Amino acid sequence: MELNDLQAQRLTKLERLRAKGINPFPARSNRTHTIAAALTAFETLAATGELVTLAGRIIGARRVMGKLAFTHIADDQGSIQLWLSRGEIGDELFTHFRDDLDTFDIVQVSGSLRRTQKGEISLFVKHLHVLTKALNPPPEKWEGLKDVEGRLRQRYLDLLVNEERRDIFRLRAKALIAMRRFLDERDFVEVETPILQPLYGGAAARPFTTHHNQLHQDLYLRIATELYLKRLIVGGFSGVYEIGKDFRNEGVDRSHNTEFTMMECYQAYADYRDMMLLTEQMVRFIAQEATGSTVVTYQDQAIDFGPDWARISLVEALKEATGLDVLALPDLATLWEATLAAGLKKVERKTTWAKQVDELFSTFIVPNLIQPTFVLDYPVELSPLAKRKAEDPQLTERFEVYVGGMELANAFSELNDPLDQEQRFLEQGRALAAGDDEAHQMDADYLNALMYGMPPTGGLGIGFDRLVMILTNQPTIREVILFPHLRAREEG
Repeated sequence: MELNDLQAQRLTKLERLRAKGINPFPARSNRTHTIAAALTAFETLAATGELVTLAGRIIGARRVMGKLAFTHIADDQGSIQLWLSRGEIGDELFTHFRDDLDTFDIVQVSGSLRRTQKGEISLFVKHLHVLTKALNPPPEKWEGLKDVEGRLRQRYLDLLVNEERRDIFRLRAKALIAMRRFLDERDFVEVETPILQPLYGGAAARPFTTHHNQLHQDLYLRIATELYLKRLIVGGFSGVYEIGKDFRNEGVDRSHNTEFTMMECYQAYADYRDMMLLTEQMVRFIAQEATGSTVVTYQDQAIDFGPDWARISLVEALKEATGLDVLALPDLATLWEATLAAGLKKVERKTTWAKQVDELFSTFIVPNLIQPTFVLDYPVELSPLAKRKAEDPQLTERFEVYVGGMELANAFSELNDPLDQEQRFLEQGRALAAGDDEAHQMDADYLNALMYGMPPTGGLGIGFDRLVMILTNQPTIREVILFPHLRAREEG
């Protein structure tokens, strides 16, 4: 391992510790209190003079002033000043602190709690032991790493020097607990379905492919949990959910990552109207539990998850924003011609009618959907797994939720007619053969499951990472994923 000058200096100190018979990486600590617990119990501990043993990382400069020395240590719950007196701890230990320790070293300290003349609660140290000698120094700017890519590549250092980053993931954990509690209290059963699948499905996306050597099978990382969860509704469960990773072999932007966390739930004897109510209640509950409020700030906008979210029709919203009635333009050629005639120059040409409609929607509608909004009733071509509307079979009983200008949730009245589903799969197969690499595959086993009978069912998927983005006011999805995948670092 090639070391720079600062690392070499620390290695010299490590070797000096070992030469003194001090193990710089002992196996255990004898901590009696976390720093937060010690600070909370200060009055009692100070009054009794009880010996307190803390452990933490040196986070501040070591200030030596004659026979006194000071620094701060921190654990994940707080920080505290250390006060060391040469007369109290002796020459050897005082010299050891001054000469052998560095910022970022992890130490165990024992002593009594007191207030300094300036009123700061401090530990007056009697004993000090090294728990871990850090060979890497802190970054030059103590206030934190500024380079975004550097922070993401070295997330451990990002978390170490940026307390607010740790707060993001603490809040993420609270949101996850709240989501589970909400569903558990409504008798949904949490389940696990395969990540490696012989057929990918449940979404329009390209998969990652792998190979099972023993079975000589190509397999896919799942792009959604939907089709397996609906098999469980066929199997007799009245409500199921799964919170887990999905994987899509696609581009990365502020709201997309190739590996992401989704919650999908399915409820028998429900439809998309029931799922609207469930979505409102769930997100409101999670926001309250995780942040203490149903109103949060996201990118300088106050987002209100309170009651009565807005509801708009996809087709009508497009008509109002672009002047195009997409249902009256039933194929790609006529839709594209009308798009050009309307002077909608920001729109890219896509390969299918459904993708062209989605492009219009993403360009002219989505950026304006800041407050929680249900977008309703998608064309059949955009929704191969959703039930048709009885009053208009060109449309499906589907909604998506948009918040902060991005999609947060997707839901259907699930298609449970196996014959209709087979025709949808066949249409998707033709699109796949024509070059649409995101079209849905034929899934004969899923059709066979539907033939045993699936009750009317409502299904819902929520992008958990995007929800955390909004709750923590983060501009990109990578900031709420601990270890997002990044491009290989270029040599040199």
